[in-house]
Amino acid sequence: MSNPSPVAIRQTQLLIDGVWQDAASGKTFETLNPATGAVIARVAEGDKEDVDRAVAAARRAFEQGPWRKMDARERGRLMYRLADLMEQHIDELAALETLDNGKPIRDSRNADLPLAIDCLRYYAGWADKLEGKTIPIRGNHFTYTRHEPVGVVGQIIPWNFPLLMLAWKWGPALAAGCTIVMKTAEQTPLSALRMGELAMEAGFPPGVINLISGFGPTAGAAIAEHMDIDKVAFTGSTEVGKIIMQAAARSNLKRVTLELGGKSPNIVFADSDLDAAVEGAFFGLFFNQGQCCCAGSRLFVEQKVYDEFVERVATRTARQIVGDPFDPNTTQGPQVSQEQFDKIMGYIQTGREQGAKLVRGGGRVGERGYFIEPTVFADVDDGMTIAQEEIFGPVLSVIPFKDVDEVIARGNCSLYGLAAAMWTRDIGKAHRLAAELKAGTVWVNCYDVFDAAAPFGGFKMSGIGRELGSYALENYIEVKTVTVAL
Repeated sequence: MSNPSPVAIRQTQLLIDGVWQDAASGKTFETLNPATGAVIARVAEGDKEDVDRAVAAARRAFEQGPWRKMDARERGRLMYRLADLMEQHIDELAALETLDNGKPIRDSRNADLPLAIDCLRYYAGWADKLEGKTIPIRGNHFTYTRHEPVGVVGQIIPWNFPLLMLAWKWGPALAAGCTIVMKTAEQTPLSALRMGELAMEAGFPPGVINLISGFGPTAGAAIAEHMDIDKVAFTGSTEVGKIIMQAAARSNLKRVTLELGGKSPNIVFADSDLDAAVEGAFFGLFFNQGQCCCAGSRLFVEQKVYDEFVERVATRTARQIVGDPFDPNTTQGPQVSQEQFDKIMGYIQTGREQGAKLVRGGGRVGERGYFIEPTVFADVDDGMTIAQEEIFGPVLSVIPFKDVDEVIARGNCSLYGLAAAMWTRDIGKAHRLAAELKAGTVWVNCYDVFDAAAPFGGFKMSGIGRELGSYALENYIEVKTVTVAL
């Protein structure tokens, strides 16, 4: 392994009202390097009192501070400035992400960071374009709408893409003119805290962006229940999403958007480009150590090519390089935590016990850190646990099917509906599946293609609302109707 701390840890405190400070309780918690299990740093552990102070600061900034009076174009300029600072510090931010999360440096540097920077720039361009309408109504009246920021927003982000999820949340909220209280994931607080420093350097007024590192049952719950937060946005598990929605309903009926779990079908037809489909099936599951909410974890393969495809996917999986995430040749790092490692290994054992055929992998890699072999199961039945539940790890389930109608029905037979994909040369069949699969995103002959302009979110228990694109702005805007008698 390389040096366990290849990047300086600049910030471990909470950001409240433009001031870095310890938690009110004085408590801290450890954030670990998942490649070694070693402690990276101790981070301030925020809870309800800290959330209360952050919300009060965000409320002042929204109601009384310069943020409310600031020209929308100037808000956009601040966001551009922050994106520029991210670009200037891109290697440092990528290293922080890899150190705290375990993802390969090649992914942090070449995927996560460019996408996060692009997202902020995309929404910076929206800041001065949130326009209302003039509406003709009956009578001698002049009616128009105003698009106004919803207010103070609570945002709770996950550990799998810490900086990218931060950008997805900050971008539309800041463009709309909201102020933010964000809780980072307890497993991965470091890159967000560094982003707080860069936001202050960019010139964001105190209280506009507040960062609380802490745990879900304390800091997260305080955000969901807070009477002075106008909207909460959460990305994470469906189980926790339900808890947040209940808390929001019990308190002040704050707006809620949720981007939750998935069990996405990835469908390969015999008429597809099999070389491309093999790569797509591999990437669609194993990217980010399988820790993607939209991972193509149910790989449906048409019976005509099933045996050949299983063999080819297994061969491709064998070329995965598992190891030190700071090695530029590594293509798979560790899982994020011991908890995730144990959960995934439990699913692998369950797959074996329920009769799935273990084609490749299934074991631990090395003696320290949370590394798992890329794992492929074949002959998976729809009713097996590994075909039903979100594993969130490098475990692929390959499932045979016979025809289009069958695979549509089976693809939709899930509590989730986040994403889906298909591989075919038949454009008519592709459009039919795109229409009939119950998923918020459908990829055709590709997988995990993201852009800041394209909305992302789920059907069914995969969530409420959309991230990205103009659709995400709707989450952070109130529409006010004004009617004037003439």
